[in-house]
Amino acid sequence: MSTVELTRDNFDEVVQGPDGKGFVFIDFWAGWCGPCRQFAPVYEKASERHTDLVFAKVDTEAQPELAEAFEIRSIPTLAIIRDGVLVFAQPGALPEPTLEDLIGKARALDMDEVRAGMKQQQAGTQA
Repeated sequence: MSTVELTRDNFDEVVQGPDGKGFVFIDFWAGWCGPCRQFAPVYEKASERHTDLVFAKVDTEAQPELAEAFEIRSIPTLAIIRDGVLVFAQPGALPEPTLEDLIGKARALDMDEVRAGMKQQQAGTQA
């Protein structure tokens, strides 16, 4: 599967997925960004290897609202949303082995545990 161009118009549909349990990798990039252009083929290859996952790209120049919503300050930035929860966001172009390792770790996440941790954290900040 090739990458999906993510816009504010299709964001909810893509991120939620057909069953409401979307698993999306998002590459925030811009055409003028050298590291973004270096990371693009690595990201594209990963999308071809992992066809059960959604790999999306956000052109920060064309979609400033999405870049702002994710508080993107540096590109490329990779974000992972799983079951509606942002589970990872980090700037920098990743080498292929690191991206593959990250994909494995994201797959292995226990989302019930993640949500429980989020509830606990929210309860702590409200106290």
